[in-house]
Amino acid sequence: MRGMMPTDPTEQRLSLDTRAARTLATTTKTRPQMQAITSRWLLRMLPWVDVRGGTYRVNRRLTHRVGRGRVSVVREGADDVRVIPETLAELRALRGYDDLDVLTAIAATFRPREVAPGEVIVAAGTPVTETCIVAHGRLEKQAVGKYGATEALGVLTDGDQFGDEALGQDDPRWSCTVRAATAGTILVSPWADFQRVLARAPGLRAHLDRYLAGLRRPVNRRGEAAVEIAAGHVGEPVIGGTFVDYDLRPREYELSVSQTVLRVHTRVADLYNHPMNQLEEQLRLTVHEVRERQEWELLNNREFGLLHNADYDQRLSTWSGPPTPDDLDDLISMRRKTRVLLAHPKAIAAFFRECNRRGLVPGGAEVGGHEIPAWRGIPIFPCGKIPVSAQQTTSRAARAAARPPTASAPASSR
Repeated sequence: MRGMMPTDPTEQRLSLDTRAARTLATTTKTRPQMQAITSRWLLRMLPWVDVRGGTYRVNRRLTHRVGRGRVSVVREGADDVRVIPETLAELRALRGYDDLDVLTAIAATFRPREVAPGEVIVAAGTPVTETCIVAHGRLEKQAVGKYGATEALGVLTDGDQFGDEALGQDDPRWSCTVRAATAGTILVSPWADFQRVLARAPGLRAHLDRYLAGLRRPVNRRGEAAVEIAAGHVGEPVIGGTFVDYDLRPREYELSVSQTVLRVHTRVADLYNHPMNQLEEQLRLTVHEVRERQEWELLNNREFGLLHNADYDQRLSTWSGPPTPDDLDDLISMRRKTRVLLAHPKAIAAFFRECNRRGLVPGGAEVGGHEIPAWRGIPIFPCGKIPVSAQQTTSRAARAAARPPTASAPASSR
């Protein structure tokens, strides 16, 4: 028979075990830690404005030239690519039109077309006979320069459209050549099909007439109602009167709240409140979580988030895929006095790889005692709350929102 093993753990030891000694020792411990705490640079760098009311109204001059929106496309199969009718109201000519039946009829005129890399979609100087929407892929706009060289004018990607700007012209022609840079799918609507829908919808005809009348109004380079000013005259000319008109329906933001209820049992506070205050530590970590949610809302909230409210004319697509120095230069040039660039850490790493490929060394900037990477002297702050898709790409809105905000953030927290 096998011998029995001793059951008493102290039978073979000659001194006290450390595990037993630990019961009489005083431990040294850290404060409760939290992995989700980030630098929250957006909250630090935003130009906050103290408001006295619960609504923040942005008053602007009256604008006649409505900005271009973005159409949404749904893909339910290899050959089933359709325009979402409601998003057609994002087009410049259909902005504000809400007849869903007519919008559905217009959406039905779009037919999918597969394009191959290098294929010319439209050629400069040819008549405009159709409207196109990019469902998937990358298209490049090109034109012949002053000395015969081909110049790149921009990039069209998912949701962009071209051809609708010819509405109201007697003999519309393409101003540039559009070429497919990658394989993709576009949705094409012939002008003849649109005219048939227009003939059956008098309300749409009246809407387009008002739109075309607005295009003929004098505007400045930003599309605002022009202010007539006389300058450089001689003699005694008649000086006309003018006024600055305001938008009758300005954008209003209702201040949002980030809040929760923290519960701490009195037994915990009475019996286990030394050497660390339990209520204080619970409150500290809860406040961190509220501030993290606040920054997420400022970026991603569909009502007031920066990514969803960036003007479409202020958004851009990268020229070749990953963000390059050329892309950041384009981004900086879209506004005055750029002070902050905000990007996902993966986008910053991709930008550094492009700099390495070109032999460039990005600079740095000191902000609050921290050394931050910079480009053209503008610090690039990391923000992991900017969404990144499964294909490791950021949205166009995320890239556009990398520029600094110009108005106070319409959110508060407590």
